[in-house]
Amino acid sequence: MSLIQNIVPNLSRKPGRRGTGAASPDEVTVKPAYEVKETADAWGLTVFLPGVTKEGMELFAEEGLVTVRGRRAWAAPKGWMSVYRESIDVPFELVLQHDNLIDVDKIHAELKDGVLRVSLPKAEAVKPRKIQVT
Repeated sequence: MSLIQNIVPNLSRKPGRRGTGAASPDEVTVKPAYEVKETADAWGLTVFLPGVTKEGMELFAEEGLVTVRGRRAWAAPKGWMSVYRESIDVPFELVLQHDNLIDVDKIHAELKDGVLRVSLPKAEAVKPRKIQVT
């Protein structure tokens, strides 16, 4: 099977412009929490993206890869000042590798309440089939 294998570490630092030193927020990408489930007909990918809007993310499916990327942007409501918060405004990226057994034309994705749910239907060639014995 081997649908999905994570190929991006939890926190990755892009090469710095000056080589060494602390990474600036523009040089850090975080991996969002996710879960993968499987049925006979599809794989289900759930990605937890609190505070992310549809406009703040992109989903790509290409040969061998499923990629979710974007940025969570947070702004204090008018008149409010942030005193403490644990979420950071950095880009996120989740790149998952699969074995090309997904019917990319039938992928369905929905973002609701900060949770992205992606249905990745299996290609007909890999679905279990009942064989008639004669």
